[in-house]
Amino acid sequence: MAREVNQSLAREFGLSADEYARVLDIMGRTPSFTELGIFSVMWSEHCSYKSSRVWLKQLPTKAPWVIHGPGENAGVVDIGEGLAAIFKMESHNHPSFIEPYQGAATGVGGILRDVFTMGARPIANLNALRFGDPSLPRTQRVIDGVVRGIGGYGNCVGVPTVGGEVNFHPSYNGNPLVNAMTVGIARKDRIFLSAAAGIGNPVVYVGSKTGRDGIHGATMASAEFAQDSEEKRPTVQVGDPFTEKLLIEACLELMATDAIIAIQDMGAAGLTSSSVEMAGKGGVGLDLDLDAVPQRETGMTAYEMMLSESQERMLMVLRPDRQDVARAIFEKWELDFAVVGYLTDTGRIVVRHQGRIEADIPLAPLADQAPLYHRPTVETPKPVALGHVADPVGPATALTQLIGCPDLCSRAWIWDQYDSTVGGQTVRRPGAADAAVVKIEDHARALALTTDCTPRYCQADPEAGGAQAVAEAWRNLTATGATPLAVTDNMNFGNPEKPEIMGQFAAAIRGMSAACVALDFPVVSGNVSLYNETEGLPILPAPAIGGLGVLENAAQAVGLALAPGLDLVLIGETRGHLGQSLWLREIAGQEAGPPPPVDLVAERRNGDFVRAEILAGRVRACHDVSDGGLLVAVAEMALAGNTGVRLLPAAEGIPPHAWWFGEDQARYVLAVSDAAALLAAATAAGIPARRLGRAGDGDLTLPSGDTISLDTLRAAHERFLPTLMGR
Repeated sequence: MAREVNQSLAREFGLSADEYARVLDIMGRTPSFTELGIFSVMWSEHCSYKSSRVWLKQLPTKAPWVIHGPGENAGVVDIGEGLAAIFKMESHNHPSFIEPYQGAATGVGGILRDVFTMGARPIANLNALRFGDPSLPRTQRVIDGVVRGIGGYGNCVGVPTVGGEVNFHPSYNGNPLVNAMTVGIARKDRIFLSAAAGIGNPVVYVGSKTGRDGIHGATMASAEFAQDSEEKRPTVQVGDPFTEKLLIEACLELMATDAIIAIQDMGAAGLTSSSVEMAGKGGVGLDLDLDAVPQRETGMTAYEMMLSESQERMLMVLRPDRQDVARAIFEKWELDFAVVGYLTDTGRIVVRHQGRIEADIPLAPLADQAPLYHRPTVETPKPVALGHVADPVGPATALTQLIGCPDLCSRAWIWDQYDSTVGGQTVRRPGAADAAVVKIEDHARALALTTDCTPRYCQADPEAGGAQAVAEAWRNLTATGATPLAVTDNMNFGNPEKPEIMGQFAAAIRGMSAACVALDFPVVSGNVSLYNETEGLPILPAPAIGGLGVLENAAQAVGLALAPGLDLVLIGETRGHLGQSLWLREIAGQEAGPPPPVDLVAERRNGDFVRAEILAGRVRACHDVSDGGLLVAVAEMALAGNTGVRLLPAAEGIPPHAWWFGEDQARYVLAVSDAAALLAAATAAGIPARRLGRAGDGDLTLPSGDTISLDTLRAAHERFLPTLMGR
């Protein structure tokens, strides 16, 4: 029996006293148990963005190549030749801590549906992962489950996982971040949207049956964790990648007809959010009959069916005369197909079950008129400038330690569990370039894809960190030769009710916006994940950036592997900035100072120059300089090509450890056959450039004469994760 609806129950459902009072005012009566559940999920932070919408509006979202920006299931950009790329990133943070395998797996499944819902065939998955202290057994359990979940779902559904990033920090001990990104390709004149239309048209449920898994998952994702968080496993969804594969094929087959008017996947808040969003966007009403919903469990209530987050389900509005065509397709693929309602002209959602009206709610307050908060903000204090920090170990020892540390060690243990080549179109696999490169089938062109964020920068200075995340994504795409087109973001922050957290969020948005404008890199989709705290301790903020770029010819893409006989040239200015660097943390034992400043004019100028040189065929390998600084970048290129390097002395006036390990931005290392020609071109363009050394023998030789064998570097680089995970 449903419990009595009152303010106490509303609080359990995540509604504040003011919000519950607003529900009473809207309804003019006490809501039913099901109605309260519907309000609670639609007004949750996860679904309504009630704390973040006011800030997200500051992001640039338009460009001539943007077809659809934020507001649809995913962003859509024109990539030429009549094609569109459809892509988005989304979080599954809370579920992945409670049940790591299923939390991560269903995160992949959900983002796949966001993309193929719009008519695209998915061609690539990426992920951005943040884990806690790796020495903790709980962290190791989360790493194992998350990586297996991503691989298990993506591999089985037949979409390659081609890239991503991983960070470790104790702030993620009780709240790991699992951000999943999917990219798909569609004809730009065959994009499917979610706005319902046509009074009387049938509303059709397709896919898997509905169960009790995932109920109130959206509200769980809108609250802090406490000590009992691991007891919330019933709110974690359970995925089936084989059914997802059938659903992809059935939907794409139906999309080749003219049957679909609107389509929406059932993600967070399940049948509630999909029906409310479709009807709300279309300005129509909706009458649902839950007796028609396919169910895999007996005795399910209206509340359970409306809030279930069972996976692999979609909702469609079909043309009445094409209903039989659609049914035949889904039955062929052995998927459920059921007419569960009709569009009305009432502007209300009416839910019927077993002869009773369980919910009757005006749609506007659930969708466009959900609460919107202008929460107070407190700016993050600017870090104190970093004074002189002596070098305690020397460059050779520091490099060996850095390249094996958790944030810089080889990710092969992770990506070897992912199928990165299924489909046969992957041009640059994980670790082979600064961004993944995936060719478009039956076309010469390719997409470059990356995810980027440096949380320690964002903690120290959220505005600079937000700008740097965008700039690094832009650099990583550029380093392959691609033209960056657009961004999807995943804003991972703590409790928005704390002014200092909202201050971080607002500042990060300012930095991101400035960078996106300066780099012509608009935001076309994204996700906000707040309340990433455990027992009051927030995570390092992580505004993760998923970047997409295009190459007109996949053969033009360059990687980072060196070859013997090439000259190394540094593009960009080096000042030796050690604040918030990995060298400072791992070698000097400090987390201090401001992050490196981001000069957006220099980013644009240097990147455009590098890209032009790559596309002109004058660059054999390219790597941007980021975490770990210049010497780490060179070492990574040497390891990728199994080729040694003899380095030239550091610039005068900069301490050697600051030269080699400072994390100044807007820099690239290029490997070329004619350094003199490149330096002349850079000088003519007003670009700072300097010879670094030459690739050749089997060692990395420092200007001091100290040598580090590639075998030693490789052993250090590859040791950490297999040792940590016991395999």
